[in-house]
Amino acid sequence: MTRLPLYFFSATVLLACTGVSPVADAQNLDAQRAQLKAVIDNAERGQFDPAQAAALSRHPLYGWVEFANLRRNIDTVSNVQAQDFLKRYNGQAVATSFRNVWLPAVARRQDWPTLLANWTDTTNVGLRCAQLNARQATGKADAQWVSEAQAIWRSTGKSLPDACDPVFAVLDAKGGMNAELRWARIDAAADEQQPAVMRSAARGLPAADLALANTYAAFVDRPNASALNWPRNERSRRIATDGLAKLAKADPGATEQQLPQYADALQLSAAQRAQVLYQIALWTVASYGPESARRLNAVPESAYDERLHEWRAREALSRGDWPAALTAIRKMGPTQRADSRWRYFEARMLDKTGKRSEAQAAFREAARAATFHGFLAADQLGQNYTLCPWEPNDSAQAQAAVARDPAIVRAMELFKIERAGWAVAEWNDALSRYDNTQRRLAVEVARDNGWFDRAVFSLGKTPDEQRLYSLRFPLHHDDSIRRESARNAIDPAWVAAEIRAESIFNPKARSPANAMGLMQVLPATGAAVAKSIGLTNYGGAASLYDPDTNIAIGTAYLRQLMNKYEGLPYVTIAAYNAGPTPTARWQSQRPGFDPDIWIETISYKETREYVARILAFSVIYDWRLNGDALPVTDRMNGRLQVKRKTFACAANADKGGD
Repeated sequence: MTRLPLYFFSATVLLACTGVSPVADAQNLDAQRAQLKAVIDNAERGQFDPAQAAALSRHPLYGWVEFANLRRNIDTVSNVQAQDFLKRYNGQAVATSFRNVWLPAVARRQDWPTLLANWTDTTNVGLRCAQLNARQATGKADAQWVSEAQAIWRSTGKSLPDACDPVFAVLDAKGGMNAELRWARIDAAADEQQPAVMRSAARGLPAADLALANTYAAFVDRPNASALNWPRNERSRRIATDGLAKLAKADPGATEQQLPQYADALQLSAAQRAQVLYQIALWTVASYGPESARRLNAVPESAYDERLHEWRAREALSRGDWPAALTAIRKMGPTQRADSRWRYFEARMLDKTGKRSEAQAAFREAARAATFHGFLAADQLGQNYTLCPWEPNDSAQAQAAVARDPAIVRAMELFKIERAGWAVAEWNDALSRYDNTQRRLAVEVARDNGWFDRAVFSLGKTPDEQRLYSLRFPLHHDDSIRRESARNAIDPAWVAAEIRAESIFNPKARSPANAMGLMQVLPATGAAVAKSIGLTNYGGAASLYDPDTNIAIGTAYLRQLMNKYEGLPYVTIAAYNAGPTPTARWQSQRPGFDPDIWIETISYKETREYVARILAFSVIYDWRLNGDALPVTDRMNGRLQVKRKTFACAANADKGGD
């Protein structure tokens, strides 16, 4: 049976709801979306046109039209209007969104009965405090009220919303804010390294305790000699440990010098000393400081976690000390050591220390995984890649049922009019009711509607879902990708991988740093590259939202970086993510390193993982584009004219993936 695209079912529901003929074409739908978008935009500007909106009253998104208008005027919305809206849209995401903006407005005008009448449980701490304020103002501050207020006070060592201040004032007046409770929050704030919160929590303590608490806060701000005269109790030791751990992030050398005097004066426990030594080592090795190895060795093994185990191995790799790197890897816990990354590097270190037979066995284990390091291991063995894709055979009825879910229909339409936050609210509402199969089918609906990132954010909850490669690695604009890649002598699978990592194929993506479009090009870079390649139709930054233009510029920029970095894709990928300055530093620090070891010793976690991810994604996209793949070892070195690899699903394969 021929499978209809799932957007067909969504569109059919949409047309039926709006009264448009089912034979209406895409042009009519686009015109309706443009009208809807304009009405919402106008409402948010305070130019709501009731007559214009009324024409959309049968549209599934009409609730969001009303929401936009009500939110714009939230402080003047009457209780009758609000409750009517909540009643009409009860159970829908738009009602929840409205309640979350209306109840704070109700609290601001202190209409406590209305707030209580419309209250629903929430994790929003500000609203929880508003509800406690309402209960107190209406004479309902009972023992349960005290317990809930105390729970919020103890819930975090970080700052709480202003709405909680009146709650805590009443709690104090009722005798529920005793010294023990204040000290509990001071301790938690010290652990979070929040001295301002410590000082705030201390207000109300007896004078002597207040002075001590403020001294504690000053130490967390910056360790000082006052601690040498603190009471020798567990609280002083805890605060000293927190303050020294905070200092270690900024100045590990100074912390190492100061630790003995505080440890001796306050009698820090072995575990507390280890906690500070951990931070000293971590913030030294994160920059590969010259004292890295010594400071790592000073940390007791009992204080090591996965993070520090990785850094110990990485530090040894950065020095080319293969026996030390092998020892560090073998000190990892069994789960961490079994990961394909560390299985691969264990094999590499075995190989580099002359233990070829042991290395081969470790490479075989790593090669079972469809990951960057699994692919590298397969290259070491000269074998093809392991890939076990899963293509479920779901019934057309099940597919259609999900596509027709009103929440999914609304989510797709909101996505089409670029209301991503609202679309996600509808999406999450739908998925909260779905089983695993329905969730996967919803991702297919999103894919068919061009909303590709739902696969990234909504799949992976079960091991089999990692194998949904056609969903998790969408492919769009492939004609442009192939054309521009050929023009710039760039592997098209690499370009597709960059798009997947940068924007998940959303042409309207925009980062906080103002990188735009599919390949997340900065406007200044876009203008410079467009000029350099003679792109005559470049119309400024807005052009970067055009897929063809963005791919043309992004691919040309990759070629320019490739030329700068001697034709080495792995260095180019690092520069594309981190920029030229850190990349130059990494090159100068570790010249001549093997590419896999150079990548692993990149000091920025984001860039280190980005390079590995792009190279792994490139293999998957080669499979999607061509059915076979360039070996990743050749790919990262820029060698394109080599024998390609095929894929097989081995019986003992790890059926997950990057």
